Amino acid sequence: MKYRDPASVVTSALCSLLIVGCSAAKPVAPAPPPPPPPSPAVSSAPLPAGLEETALDRKANPCDDFYRYACGNWMDTTEIPADRSSTSRGFVSIADRNELVLREILERAAAGKVAGENGKKLGHHWSTCMDEPKLEASLPLVQKEAKAFAAVKDGKALAKVTAALHAKGVNALFDFSSMQDLKDSTLVVGGLSEAGLGLPDRDYYLLDDDKTKQVRDAYLEHVEKMLVLAGDKPEAAKTKRDAIFALEKRLATATRTKVEKRDIEKTYHRLERVGVKKTTPAFDWDGYFKILGADKLTTINVSHPSFFEELNNVVKETKPEVWNAYLGWALLRANVPALPKAMQDERFRYESAALTGAKEDRPRWKKCVALADGQLGEALGQVFVDEQFGKDGKARTLAMVVAVEAAFDKNLDSLSWMDEPTRAEARAKAMKMTNKIGFPDLWRDYSVYTTTPDSFLVNYQNGVQFLVKRDLAKIGKPVDKNEWYMSPPTVNAYNDGQMNEIVFPAGILQPPFFNKDAPDAVNFGAMGMVVGHEITHGFDDEGRKLDKNGNLKDWWSPDAGKLFEEKTGCVVKQFDDSVALEDIHVNGKLTLGENTADLGGLKVSLQALKAWQNAHAAEGVAPTSSPYTPEQLFFLGYGQSWCSKYRPEQARLRAATDPHAPPFLRVNNPLQNLPEFAAAFGCKAGDKMVRAARCEVW
Repeated sequence: MKYRDPASVVTSALCSLLIVGCSAAKPVAPAPPPPPPPSPAVSSAPLPAGLEETALDRKANPCDDFYRYACGNWMDTTEIPADRSSTSRGFVSIADRNELVLREILERAAAGKVAGENGKKLGHHWSTCMDEPKLEASLPLVQKEAKAFAAVKDGKALAKVTAALHAKGVNALFDFSSMQDLKDSTLVVGGLSEAGLGLPDRDYYLLDDDKTKQVRDAYLEHVEKMLVLAGDKPEAAKTKRDAIFALEKRLATATRTKVEKRDIEKTYHRLERVGVKKTTPAFDWDGYFKILGADKLTTINVSHPSFFEELNNVVKETKPEVWNAYLGWALLRANVPALPKAMQDERFRYESAALTGAKEDRPRWKKCVALADGQLGEALGQVFVDEQFGKDGKARTLAMVVAVEAAFDKNLDSLSWMDEPTRAEARAKAMKMTNKIGFPDLWRDYSVYTTTPDSFLVNYQNGVQFLVKRDLAKIGKPVDKNEWYMSPPTVNAYNDGQMNEIVFPAGILQPPFFNKDAPDAVNFGAMGMVVGHEITHGFDDEGRKLDKNGNLKDWWSPDAGKLFEEKTGCVVKQFDDSVALEDIHVNGKLTLGENTADLGGLKVSLQALKAWQNAHAAEGVAPTSSPYTPEQLFFLGYGQSWCSKYRPEQARLRAATDPHAPPFLRVNNPLQNLPEFAAAFGCKAGDKMVRAARCEVW
C-alpha cells in the first residue's frame, strides 16, 4: 500500500501418529504396527519451466514447512554476495540483471551513444559519478555551504537555513513536501511531518535493550568519525556528536511510532498556514516558505501537530553551537554519495556493523547505477523499456491483471460477513481502480535539470534540487493522474490509495515473477499473486478507509466495519505469535496491511487461475501437460518467488522497521489459512501448515 504521508516435540508428534500407543486403555494384545503417514500429495517429477528444481528440498514435508520445501536447497546453497545484506531468488536476482542492463545504457550514454539531451545528462551523471579521484575535491564545497550554520541564533535564521537545506533534499528537523488532500483527492496541498533523525527509526533513540544500545553506540561513534573526517578536532567532534544526538533524541521522542503512522485518520490536520504559525511560533514560517518559493502557500496539512509543538520548544531552547553541529551533520550525511572515498568507507563501516551486516561495500558502479535511477529514473527507464520490455509485455501483463480483478469482484459475493450496502461500495471502488503497467504514457521532462561533465557533487545536488522543486510545484495544482512514483526498471509494485490505482513497473515483469515459457499456474502464483496483493491493499486496514475516489471516508456499515476489525485481528495475532529472528516477534499491527494483502492476493489469484483455465478449456486450448496439479504449481510459483536470505543485522533492522514480515512467514503464514493449499498437498488437521483458527479477510 502506498500512502503519501510527507514524509512489512518429537514426542507429541509421534503420539499424534501412534494413536494406539497414546490411548489410556491398556491393549489386550500387542497392536499391529500403524500404517506409515501418507506421503505429501506431490509429484516427484522435475519441475516445469518457471520453477527451479535445485531450489527444492524434497526431504522437507510441505505440510510441515512449505517455505522449506519450496526453497530449502536454495537457502542451503546460496551465499549472500559480500556487498549485500540480503539476497533473493526473486527481487534481488531481477534487480541484479536490471543493474547490468542499466550500467550498459549509462556507459553508452557516457560515450555519446544515447541520443538527445537526456542521453547527454545520463552520460554526465555516470561519468562524474564514476570518477572517484575527483570526489576528493567535493568536501571543501560542502564545508563552505556549512559556514552559514554559524549564523543560526534564532528562529528566523534557523528557518532560512532549514529552507535552504530542504531545497537540497537534506533531512533536517522536519519534512515538507506535496501531498494529496485526504478528504479531497483532486487537491494537492503542502504536507508537514516528522523527520530529522539520523538513525532509521525513533525507537533506536528510546529503547534500552542491548541490541538497540549497540546500534546507538555505533551511531555515536560514526558521527564522531565523520566529523573528524570533515575537519573537526577529535575533542570537538565528540562534543558535537553528543549535542547532535541529544537534539535528535528530542525529535524522536515527539515522533510517532511506525504503527501510529499507519492510522491515516489521525494524520489529517488541515491547520493551514495560520495554524502552523500558531503551533510553532518560534520558527519563522513566512521566511521558510518564501525561500522555498512557496510564499503564497496557505493550504497545509500537519500529520502530527504535537511534534511541531515540541519543535517550538526545541527552537527556543537550542543553543547556536548545537544548531551549527546538527545542521552541519545533516548536510554532511546527505551528501555522502558525492564525498571523498574515506567518508563513504566510514559510512559503510558503520552501516555494516550496526544495520546491514554486508561484508564489502558495493562497487562504485553499482552505487552510480542506483543514483542515476534515483535522479534520472524515467530518462534511464525510457531506454530500458525500449530495449527490454515493449508493448507485448504490457499486453500480457494487462490480461493477467484483468483476470485477477475479475476474480476479486466475484469474490466479493462470497464474503458472508459483508452486508450488501458495504459490498456495493467495495465493488464500486474495485471497479474504479486503474492500472498502470510497465512504463508511463507520458515521460518526465528533465529539461530544467542541468548537468556538468566536471563535478558529481554538482550533478548530485542539482538532481536532488530538481526533484524537490518538482514536488513542491505540484502544490495548489490539480493532481497529475499520469505520474509514477517508481521508475520503470524498479523491481517492485504498489497500490496508491489516494489515486485508487495499482502500478507494475517493467522491472518486476520478468522471471521468476513472470515467465512467458512457464505454465499459467506458475505465473499466476508468482506475478498474479502480486497483482492480487496490490488490489487487496486498496481494502486493507489503511486502504479500506479511502473511498473509490481516494478520499478519507467511512463507507462501511457499523456491523461490517466491526466484523472487518475482528477478521484482521486474527491476522494480527497470527503474526504477533510468529518469531522473525531469535528473540524478536513480528509486529502484527505494523505488518497488518502487507499480511492482509498477501492473504487476499493469494486467494483471488488462485480463483483467477481457475477461471482462466476454464475459459481456455472452453476455447479448446489444452492445458499444459504436467504431473503436478495446477494448484501445486500455483503454490510453488508463489513460494519460490520469495526464496530469500538475510544477514542477522539486516533481519533485525527489518523486524524493527519494515511493514513487511520476513519472506518465510509471508509464504507459510497465509498458506496456513488456505484450505486450497491443504487440499493441494494432502495436508491434514494438526499439520503445521494447517491453522486451526483460520484467518480470512478478503
